[in-house]
Amino acid sequence: MQHPPEISLPPSSGSLSGWLSFVLRIAATFALMAVVLWGIKWPKFFALLEHCDWGWWFAGLAISVFVQVLAGIRWAALARPIGFPFSTKTFVWRFFEGQFFSLCLPSSIGGDVVKAYRLADSTSGRLLAGCTVLADRLTGLSALGVLAGTALISKECALGVSATLAVGAALLGAAVAAFWLGVGSLDHVLAIIPKRYAARHFIAQLLPYKLRPSLMTRAIGWSLLVQIGGSVAVALIARAIGVVLPMPVWFTVVPLVALAMVLPISINGVGVREGGLVFLLQPAGVSMDAAVAIGLLWFLSTILTGLIGGVLFLLDRKPSVALMSDTRLTEPA
Repeated sequence: MQHPPEISLPPSSGSLSGWLSFVLRIAATFALMAVVLWGIKWPKFFALLEHCDWGWWFAGLAISVFVQVLAGIRWAALARPIGFPFSTKTFVWRFFEGQFFSLCLPSSIGGDVVKAYRLADSTSGRLLAGCTVLADRLTGLSALGVLAGTALISKECALGVSATLAVGAALLGAAVAAFWLGVGSLDHVLAIIPKRYAARHFIAQLLPYKLRPSLMTRAIGWSLLVQIGGSVAVALIARAIGVVLPMPVWFTVVPLVALAMVLPISINGVGVREGGLVFLLQPAGVSMDAAVAIGLLWFLSTILTGLIGGVLFLLDRKPSVALMSDTRLTEPA
């Protein structure tokens, strides 16, 4: 990451739009939380928190931490084969650091930038690291879609276990095929996009995976484990306040809420998380008070998980040194 020259310049339109976006997201965060909190019954809400079984909450927190470890392993599976010969511990360490900065900065993109910056020590290395972070994000989002889609179809069609597994396998196969087709046609896509468009740079970051498409397939498998673990963690957190629902409900609700939180609407998904839970859990008979309590307890576990990354960053502030090798990119998949 290059430092800007130390001269005074008038604010650019880009910086102004960035600040405007930040201010709007803060306003949206407060507005969403105001709407969510307006309808809850405070005595019942505080009673839920007062009688919270923290044993179940800590179990959910433990699963959340384990899920971050799995996500770090997924990132390693994407990054090591294309030029980052680090141990799994290094990737898990850097992944936790990224979670911390995603928590501190207005957008989760800030955490992604930190991960790329910390993984390499040169401009070219950090660009390639950014490619791995982007691929990691995309495989995670695809797994969210597969899990949520499977659960929704199963619920709407009242499918049995075998039929549900078949639907899940079909959606997973479609996601894998889409990645293989998309990565394989990157050259053609880039050829028709003018250089002045930001989308061209975004897509170009995935070029290293054109030669190694199988890496994306494995990463989707890891992503499914990550998303299933995340749903289990929220189910345990909900159990802490006495909300017990079948796991298929959580396999639908948690991925959909997580997808909504990806949108740049609020800071750290605050308000989106709670509002989404209120809307999606209402058909299951969960009161607004309980849904908001689940959302806040979920956010608390997210904060503590992120703080682990802050501690790790303080213990090791030096960026990793990547031994880049162009020959790695030409190895067969």
